[in-house]
Amino acid sequence: MLTKSVKLICSLATVLVCLTSVTGSVRPSQLEQIRMQGAITIVTRNSPTTYFEDRSGTTGYEYELAKAYADFLGVDLRIVVANSTNEVFDILENGKADLAAAGLTKTAERERDYRFSEPYQEVSEQLVYRRNSDKKPGTLADLPGKNLVVTSGSSHSETLRNTQAEQVPELSWSESADLDTTDLLQMVSDGEIDYTVVDSNEYSMVKAYFPNVAVAFNLRDNMPMAWAFPHKRDASLYQSAMDFFQNRQTRNTLANLNERYYGHVDELDYTGAKHFSKVSNRKLNQYKKLFITYGNKQGFDWRLLAAIGYQESNWDPQATSKTGVRGLMMLTQQTAEYLGVTDRLNPEQSIRGGARYLAEIRDKFDSQVKEPDRSWLALAAYNVGFGHLQDARRLAYEMGGNPNLWRDVKETLPLLSQRRYFRNSRHGYAQGQHAVDYVQNIRRYYDVLVWNDEQSVQQVAIRQNGGEDLVSSGSGITVVPPLL
Repeated sequence: MLTKSVKLICSLATVLVCLTSVTGSVRPSQLEQIRMQGAITIVTRNSPTTYFEDRSGTTGYEYELAKAYADFLGVDLRIVVANSTNEVFDILENGKADLAAAGLTKTAERERDYRFSEPYQEVSEQLVYRRNSDKKPGTLADLPGKNLVVTSGSSHSETLRNTQAEQVPELSWSESADLDTTDLLQMVSDGEIDYTVVDSNEYSMVKAYFPNVAVAFNLRDNMPMAWAFPHKRDASLYQSAMDFFQNRQTRNTLANLNERYYGHVDELDYTGAKHFSKVSNRKLNQYKKLFITYGNKQGFDWRLLAAIGYQESNWDPQATSKTGVRGLMMLTQQTAEYLGVTDRLNPEQSIRGGARYLAEIRDKFDSQVKEPDRSWLALAAYNVGFGHLQDARRLAYEMGGNPNLWRDVKETLPLLSQRRYFRNSRHGYAQGQHAVDYVQNIRRYYDVLVWNDEQSVQQVAIRQNGGEDLVSSGSGITVVPPLL
């Protein structure tokens, strides 16, 4: 009887093995499924540091990094945009996305439910307040009784809960499911709330838009930012992402992204931002149509031309330097004659001439120089001269850099003021650091103009739709009471 039972079990096992081999019922790994489907789906947030759309199309730090990963896998990239951090994790948990690339910091609480890739950034959590008010806190003990609001589901909420449990039990705050970081910064700037908490990378990118807001102190430092993968899925995609971040090309991609999105963000301080805002409100509309007209004609974003005009003259058509350059775009007499500009103090002629001159410089580069580096290199040449820029590019190549990337050329331009470098160059001495500062300033002014322009469009849409702005409505607020 026992022998028959053993034979029966063995027979059933044999049948199961055969069925498995015939039907191919072994489930492919997550990575294999993605490759078979030909696409990977990521969930992200719409924000300046993650994913957004501008006039040139889809862009953003997380988007570009995820696109590089999709290319690494040889598949297409699909994007799901969540409205909040909580929704990011809901979408990931429900299997509607393969991974989250949404500016997420790795915390102890999150690691219980998710795997995190190798970090690609480190940030600090910063408490911010309204500048020139009497509400600047010195320590965590100053926070109770104040109106502190953070985004629900964020790492900031987790930090505050830990702070409340371990250090300041009387601490209370509010959490919003509807307001993002820029909404909360606007509320601090307008005096609607006392404080909020932001990640340092996001604050550095948007601080020029909110010159009334300043950092009081950091809550936590060295917070790793990484992609998130659900534990309930197999580890094949996670391991592939780890391989991706170890890849040499990925390290180069990260260096390019850091330069593109953060390489210029410290160029505009509080005083500069306030002055820019003041002059912009007073003068820009006088010349906006001209910037649009000649920007379109030469293939430039009008806001870039406007940023150049501000850097050159503070949009003053009568501006004149000690060296003889004149007008809103500060053209030399020689350049003006070449461009057919007969009156450098005429705003239209100056803007038309400046746009044409920049376009001619931009078009000198070969096809290997891609945007946005093409524009930044052209701006440097506009300031220091094309010959000096070419010297800096050759020097970058000789020093192991990439002459087609602004992040490498901006390191060699300042060297052209040192004899040991410029004596062997074709065009000699140059004020290269001045050119670097020139480009970085314009990039920052351009960022602010883009932001202001997009905010104006949003406000018009809100008024036309008869809706209420989330910042003013303050919807979705949950109060977290003190422990005492």
